[in-house]
Amino acid sequence: MNYCVIVLSILLVATGCAKRPDAIVPTSIPSDIYTAMDCKRIGEVLALEQQNLTTLSSAQNDAATGDAFSVFLIGVPLASVAGGDKEGLIAVSKGKVQALEGAKLSKKC
Repeated sequence: MNYCVIVLSILLVATGCAKRPDAIVPTSIPSDIYTAMDCKRIGEVLALEQQNLTTLSSAQNDAATGDAFSVFLIGVPLASVAGGDKEGLIAVSKGKVQALEGAKLSKKC
């Protein structure tokens, strides 16, 4: 009985851990938002958003590693609990990058 409780507790805690950035699905953002921009501006905004995504992904990787370590040591995903999980921000940033790339393609930049 105790074994089942321990296993269930570990599974519940593990599901609260921060995901790796590559496992985060992008938010759907229509590329129409960016088609009013000229090609130069789309390129600038895309470069800024890609840089933002890289920064967020690095922080998310740190949070996922910290969660795995803290769950192993004390059973609680500390990075996620402390606000280190950037999943929502990464999903939006990925969506913006995809929308900007779509706008570039549609404008033949």
